Amino acid sequence: MAAGTALQAPHNETGAQSAPRSKWSKSMPSLLVIDDDRTILALAERALAPIADVSVAADAATGLNQIREGNFDAVLLDIQLPDQNGLAVYCEIREHDRRIPVIFMTVEAASKTAIEAMQLGAFDYIAKPLNVESLRDLVEKAIEQRQISSVPVAISADDEGGDQSAELFIGRSPVMLDVFKAVGKVAKQDVPILVRGESGTGKELVARALFQYSHRSDETFLAVNCAALPDNLLESELFGHEKGAFTGAESRRIGKFEQCNGGTLFLDEIGDMAPSVQAKVLRVLQEQRFERVGGNKELTTNVRIIAATNRPLEQMVVDGDYREDLLYRLNGVTIELPPLRDRLSDVPALIRFFLAQAKIEFNKPDLEGLSPEAVDLLTVYEWPGNVRQLRAVIRRCVLDTVMPVITPDTLPDAIAGPRPNGNKPDAKSAETLENQAPGSQLPQLVKRLLKEKSTNVYGEAMEYMERFVILQVLQATDGNQSQAAEILGITRGKLRDRINSYNIVLKSDIAVES
Repeated sequence: MAAGTALQAPHNETGAQSAPRSKWSKSMPSLLVIDDDRTILALAERALAPIADVSVAADAATGLNQIREGNFDAVLLDIQLPDQNGLAVYCEIREHDRRIPVIFMTVEAASKTAIEAMQLGAFDYIAKPLNVESLRDLVEKAIEQRQISSVPVAISADDEGGDQSAELFIGRSPVMLDVFKAVGKVAKQDVPILVRGESGTGKELVARALFQYSHRSDETFLAVNCAALPDNLLESELFGHEKGAFTGAESRRIGKFEQCNGGTLFLDEIGDMAPSVQAKVLRVLQEQRFERVGGNKELTTNVRIIAATNRPLEQMVVDGDYREDLLYRLNGVTIELPPLRDRLSDVPALIRFFLAQAKIEFNKPDLEGLSPEAVDLLTVYEWPGNVRQLRAVIRRCVLDTVMPVITPDTLPDAIAGPRPNGNKPDAKSAETLENQAPGSQLPQLVKRLLKEKSTNVYGEAMEYMERFVILQVLQATDGNQSQAAEILGITRGKLRDRINSYNIVLKSDIAVES
C-alpha cells in the first residue's frame, strides 16, 4: 500500500473534518491498536474514531491483557514491539479468538516478516507511515469481516467430501433426476452412448458412472481426449502402430482399443476427431475390427464406447465436417447433461461437497463455511463454466480466505460484482434521473415479475426497496457516506459496495444512473 502523510485529520466524503461520533451511532465496533510508537497510536485514535471505539496499548503484554478482558472486532498490530515479537503476539491472539482479524503494521510492507505474517493467516498488513484513507478502508473491511464471521454459516465446511465421482450424483433438480434415470436404464446395456453437454458439466463423470454400473465394471476404463492430440498421434493412441510406421515409431505401440479389450473406452470431444480417424472408429463400432497404423494384420476387440461432445454434430454433418453414419452409430443412446445454470438449486449441495474437499486438501482446520451473503451470490450466478468453474471458485476461496468464514469479499469480481473504487464520488455524470415518485414502481415491478412467471419475485423486490432506501438516506445526508452508513446500520464499506452496484451517482443530487 502506498505510504502517505503520517499525521493528518480524517475527513469525510464532503471534505469536512469528521466528528468523533454521530448522534445516529448505536453501538460502535471496537478496535485495539498495539504499537510502541505514540505517534501511531495518536493517529489511529483520531483517524478511526468515526468508525470504531479505539483502545490502545504500547506493548504486547498490555495488548494481550486487553484482548483477554475485552471483546474487539479487529486489531492493529505492530510487528516490532519492545517486549515481544508481533508474530508471537498474533499467535496468542489466534489461540484466544481466531475470529479476530489482525492487521499488521510494518515499516517495510514487502519484508520477509510481513510475508510470514500473511502465511500465518493475518487479515492484511499496511505500510508505515500510515495513509489515513487506506487505513480506514482496511479497518472497515476487517470489522465487516468480523461481523460476518460472527453470523452462523449458511453452508458448513465440515461435511465429508466423499469420493471424487460422487459430485455427479449431488443434486435433486428434475433435470439431474432425468440424468440419473438414464444412467440406470442404459448402464448394463452394451450399446454405444453419446453424452452431450457444455464444457465443464461433468461428461466424464457420467461415463465413469455408466462404467461403474455396467457388467464391465471389473474390466478396464480408459479415457481419451480427442481434442488434445494431433490427428496422427490420436490415430496411434487409439489403434496403436507398428515399428517404423512413421518417423519416430521406433517400436510397436499397443493402442487403447487393444488395452481396453473387454472394458469401456471413453472418447471425449468426439466432435474434434479428424475424418480419417472417424472412418476407423466407425469400423470398430460396426465390426469390432481394426489394424494398427502401418500394419496389415487385422485385430479384434470387444470394447464398449462412450463418447462425449459439446459440439453440434448434426450441423457438422450438414457442413460436411462429420460423418453422418458415425453420428448414428455413436448415438445409440443420448444422455443430455444440463448446464449448471439450469439446476441452480443444486449449487448449495455442490458447494458443500467441494468445500469439504478443499478444507481437507489445503489443511484449513479453522474453516467453518460460507456466509449467507456469499451463498446468495453463488446460487444466483449463472456459471458459464458450469460445475468445473464452481469447483475452481470454491477451491480458490478456500485458499485465499484468512477468516473462518468465506465472505463475498473473497469471491471473484464476476460473481460478487465490481469492488468499490475508493471514497471518491462516481466521476460519470448521470444523463437521466428517475423522474417518477420514489418507490412508486414497486407494484408495477411485482406485477411484471408475476406476469413473467419469475421465481425470484421476493429477491428482486427486496433489491428495489434497498436501492430506494439507500437513495433516500444519501439524499437526507447530502451524500455523507459515513453518516448514511450509521443511519442504515451498515459499514461504510458495505454502503460503498451498494452505491457501486446500484450505479448511484454522488454529485450535488443523489440519483441512480440509467
